[in-house]
Amino acid sequence: MTTLRPFTCDDMFRFNNVNLDPLTETYGLSFYLQYLAHWPEYFQVAESPTGVLMGYIMGKAEGHAENWHGHVTALTVAPEYRRLGLAAKLMSGLEEISEKKHSFFVDLFVRVSNKVAIEMYKQLNYIVYRRVLEYYSGDPDEDAFDMRKALSRDVEMKSIIPLQHPVRPEDIE
Repeated sequence: MTTLRPFTCDDMFRFNNVNLDPLTETYGLSFYLQYLAHWPEYFQVAESPTGVLMGYIMGKAEGHAENWHGHVTALTVAPEYRRLGLAAKLMSGLEEISEKKHSFFVDLFVRVSNKVAIEMYKQLNYIVYRRVLEYYSGDPDEDAFDMRKALSRDVEMKSIIPLQHPVRPEDIE
């Protein structure tokens, strides 16, 4: 049985099997520690019964007024544990936390070329809000989709009205 639990500092020494994937953004230890210190409730792992880390999600709460939202910074599942619904389970947990924090929506960025992830997010009722040109600094030819899902506080669903034109990373609030 898979356990979802809060991420701990020790997990940074155990998640290489999850991060060894070309579609997973890998950050420096200080980045992970910053998220753990500021938004610990948004940093969760999926762990197998034998203690192997199967995947994780890290995010944060940000914005102001009607732009107050939960943000998925990273979501990844180790290749051998994909197609088991773990990503959806981790996303659901982040959405619940965002609801409790009275967020209007949850957003995330995904590579335009990552068709599998885009389809999964669409199945979870996320929409493509806008295209962000040259979002990935390590790959200037790769754009991102900013995908969003409205939460219950956004009664009028204003947060998910798609923009009709692409933006650049520096234009993102």
